[in-house]
Amino acid sequence: MKYDILTIFPEFFDSPFSCGIISKAVEKSLIEINTHDIREFSGDKHNTVDDAPYGGGGGMLMKPEPLGKAIEKVREPGTKSAVILTTPGGEKFSDKHARELTEYDQLVIICGRYEGIDQRVCEIYVDMEISVGDYVLTGGEYAATVIVDAVSRFIPGVLGNEMSPHNDSFNEGLLEYPQYTRPEIFKNIQAPQVLRSGNHKEIDDWRRVESIKNTYLKRPDLLDEANLNKNDLEQIRN
Repeated sequence: MKYDILTIFPEFFDSPFSCGIISKAVEKSLIEINTHDIREFSGDKHNTVDDAPYGGGGGMLMKPEPLGKAIEKVREPGTKSAVILTTPGGEKFSDKHARELTEYDQLVIICGRYEGIDQRVCEIYVDMEISVGDYVLTGGEYAATVIVDAVSRFIPGVLGNEMSPHNDSFNEGLLEYPQYTRPEIFKNIQAPQVLRSGNHKEIDDWRRVESIKNTYLKRPDLLDEANLNKNDLEQIRN
C-alpha cells in the first residue's frame, strides 16, 4: 500500500509515523508513506495556496490550481488508486471503510485546511470524502493519520498476529470483549475462571457473549448491523 498525503504541513507527520507499528511496516516495505507540500505546487513566489471565497464570508479557501497540480503529479496512472478528501462533511469513517480501502494500491489523501477547498477539486479529482467524526479539527492532517493507521492494520504482515485486526472491536459489528492478564487477583477482583480453564470452546463462547453485552451497554446503535442470531439475543436479555 502506498499513501501519498497532500498537506501544507508535511512536518506534521514526522512524529506519528516515526514510531511503533507504522514505522516498522515502513521499514519492512509493507507500506510506503509520502508527504507532499501543496505550497510547492502554487506556482508563485509567495507559495500561495488559499484565497477569499467568492460571495464573501469568513475564512479562506484552498485554491484549486495547487491541489489539482499536486494530485496530477502524485496519482499513478494504471494503478488502482483513490483520492480521499478529509472533511467534516464526508462519510463517517468506520472499520468497514478501513477494510475496503486495503483493496487499493495507492491512497492520495488531501488534508483540508481553512474553510475547506474549492468545490471544483472535489468534482474533478476526489473519489471519496471522509470524516473521522462529528467534530471540526484544525486541519485534515489528524484525520489523515487516523486513516493511514486504521487501514494499515489490515495489510498482511503489518501486525505481528494476523488475527489481531479480526478479533478487535467492530469485528462483526461488535465491541471487543473484556481482557485480563496476570495477576489472577487484583484489588480483590479475580480474573474470570473460564479464561484460565484451557477450554477453548468455552473461552470463545464467553468472549462472544461478553462482546455482545459490551456492545449492548456501550454502543447499542451497533447492534442493528451486527449479525446476531436468536441465541445471541437471549444472551443480551440475560
